[in-house]
Amino acid sequence: MERTIAEINAKIRSGHAIVWTLAELKERLESLTVAEATQQVDVITTGTFEPMESSGAIINLGPTDPPLKLRQCWLDGIPAYSGIGAVDLYLGAAQSVDLNPEGGEADTLRERGGGHVIADLIAGKAIPLRALGHVTDCYPRASLETMISKDTINQFYLYNPRNLYQNFIVGVNGGDRPLYTYLGPLQPQLGNAVYASSGALSPLLNDPYLRLVGIGTRIFLGGGIGYIAWEGTQHFPLQKRLANDTPIGPAATLALIGDAKQMDPFWVRGCYFKNYGASLMLGVGIPLPVLDEEVIARCAIRDEDVVAPIIDFSIPRRVRPTFGVVNYAQLKSGTIKIDGKTVRTAPLTSLYFGQQIAERLKEWILKGEFTLAEAVAPLPGDRAFLPQQSWTTPSTRE
Repeated sequence: MERTIAEINAKIRSGHAIVWTLAELKERLESLTVAEATQQVDVITTGTFEPMESSGAIINLGPTDPPLKLRQCWLDGIPAYSGIGAVDLYLGAAQSVDLNPEGGEADTLRERGGGHVIADLIAGKAIPLRALGHVTDCYPRASLETMISKDTINQFYLYNPRNLYQNFIVGVNGGDRPLYTYLGPLQPQLGNAVYASSGALSPLLNDPYLRLVGIGTRIFLGGGIGYIAWEGTQHFPLQKRLANDTPIGPAATLALIGDAKQMDPFWVRGCYFKNYGASLMLGVGIPLPVLDEEVIARCAIRDEDVVAPIIDFSIPRRVRPTFGVVNYAQLKSGTIKIDGKTVRTAPLTSLYFGQQIAERLKEWILKGEFTLAEAVAPLPGDRAFLPQQSWTTPSTRE
């Protein structure tokens, strides 16, 4: 049996579409065959809620009187990039407070960054803005101090260069001191292990070759509607794979875009990792159209069918040693064995909220408030991963 997205959308608009969350599908496959499930369901909804620091907001302030051309700008003390137009800004979620002239943080006790400012704006809060201008004949203003909110700025949308890793790693610390990382604190001597994927419920692991998504795919983003804009940075579809085609580590990523003015602050939250920095907790949901039996077969994977590498962060190199791979059933059990030692595990991804997003997206589709979008172009499947090399300048001395 085969369907098209147009046929599925017709069923959505008429109120006859059958939608299951990914968790519901996996449960029903215990009693249904792949062929039977394909006959019954039209769309599978997925969701994840996790830190996504490679995110940010594009903001257009609108012209001032007299006109201002931004040279430097701070939103609640957080610097925003202003080299993209007279009054256009890009605020990165991981951006932190400026350094003071002595080289220390302007406010060492302020555990706040760009993600918090973005979340506050989405929540409707007013944010102080301070700007310095590049004075020219057509932009004579030298500075600006004001308050902004999402209602007083023109455009305010998220453009996230790298979200939704298809798979990720498990972080551990084999050293003698605590480490503070993008996975959170890692305790010494293998005191804990942190993973950052929902395993068999992770959206892209159920579409390993990105057959069902592409540029222009409509998604749930931060409680509103967003789109896949491009491949994500560090997109690496050539990652090694198991026999079931799931990658054994970080692989595909997506660049996402969406109108922040329409988002729900419940699904966009600033966060801070101790001694590491700011990030953004973000909810993303991907609908998977059931075009044929292959879609259901791919979605039948279980946590024991998907693995992630255990990486030792105590070695400060790009290529770190590993303790092999572990499957997500073991990770979700709460403990794993590493070199004979029992190690506690914890997810950085909220498994509960990911399920809530899948349920919310299902409700939207059943109500006819969300239809599927045909991709305008596929995402590349041949990107290599290129590390940056260090080059030294030869000495000119004899």
